[in-house]
Amino acid sequence: MNIVHLTASTFYGGPERQMLGLARALSDDRTTFLTFREGDRCREFLTACKRDGFAAHALNRDTPRFRACISEIADYLGRLQADVLLCHGYKADLLGRMAARRAGVPVLAVSRGWTGETFKVRIYEAVDRYCLRYMDGVVAVSEAQAARVRKAGVPAAKVHTIPNAVDPERFIHPEPNYRQKLLRMFRGTKSIIIGAAGRISPEKGFDVLVAAAEQVLRSGDEVGFVIFGDGPCKAALQQQIAQLGLVGSVVLGGFRADLDKFLPHLDLLALPSHTEGMPNVVLEAFAATVPVVATAVGGVPEVVTDGVNGFLCPPGDPDAFADKLDAALRLEDGLRDLGVAGRDRVVQDYSFTAQANRYLDLFDDLLGNTKPKPPSGEVVAATAGAEAEREATPI
Repeated sequence: MNIVHLTASTFYGGPERQMLGLARALSDDRTTFLTFREGDRCREFLTACKRDGFAAHALNRDTPRFRACISEIADYLGRLQADVLLCHGYKADLLGRMAARRAGVPVLAVSRGWTGETFKVRIYEAVDRYCLRYMDGVVAVSEAQAARVRKAGVPAAKVHTIPNAVDPERFIHPEPNYRQKLLRMFRGTKSIIIGAAGRISPEKGFDVLVAAAEQVLRSGDEVGFVIFGDGPCKAALQQQIAQLGLVGSVVLGGFRADLDKFLPHLDLLALPSHTEGMPNVVLEAFAATVPVVATAVGGVPEVVTDGVNGFLCPPGDPDAFADKLDAALRLEDGLRDLGVAGRDRVVQDYSFTAQANRYLDLFDDLLGNTKPKPPSGEVVAATAGAEAEREATPI
């Protein structure tokens, strides 16, 4: 099979890891990656693709030049003799679907979740939810996201749950010096390190984590908190840390390309999100034998079992999050047992081999039963409306 992925990559993050992990698992098939340039921020992903031996191309056309963009994608699909197009994200969904119809290629959307981060993003996500109805299929990364996709009006028969995956082998041989790198981030001596990672934006709830950290640290200063990532709320988060007197005990580690090497040396991972699909960082923490304290949102309860491999609490509640952190810390050596249970869970249920087999079953069904149809007048109208909106506020 010739499988083509379409995305708008701005850095090498979780979705990109998922795409490449699937491509490696589908070693008997040919995979090609197409990405919008995004101001040349796509280069990191292109480099990773080519390093792994996959063809990857940056598109020359972008919004608001919709027609030229659709034509370029369709031309690639024809030249590559694509059997199926997988679209990742609202821009890829909108333009990729139209291009796939033009090229006569079945098209799937991979739905990881919606953040509603800003008004502009909410507009794009509303258009995305509408477009999903006209895909040949939608892959949701968790049962919770599948429910959201069906609620958006996508027929249940078109919705398929295929969870994110992780390669546990990445964490078998941790580098010992990274524990020292962690400890040097803090003032004073820390014996327990609680970490978090993700885009520092409102939906990730890092302000809740900082408020919870202030409560945990009242009992002593031997615990350190580090938040890896970057984003629009970074300055506000730093100000909150300072106002609560937590400088030196709660630190912002910045965006780190070597996050994999830090993860095995955390004692606990915190995920305080308000919304999630299936968070890669939880799967990676478990693969690194690190237990998790998380909010019970999206697909998180599908992988984190309270009291077995971590702890769950409601979102947006610093007191509840602090209570769960304290409960985990009171386990002391028992934390390791939770981490082992987490690793057992991802090895059994969240491997890329299992994920690839599910995709192959879906492809077989799609190619055997789906004939591409031209877009309806309603969808063309929706696309035209989106184009006008995007000309005013380009992606």
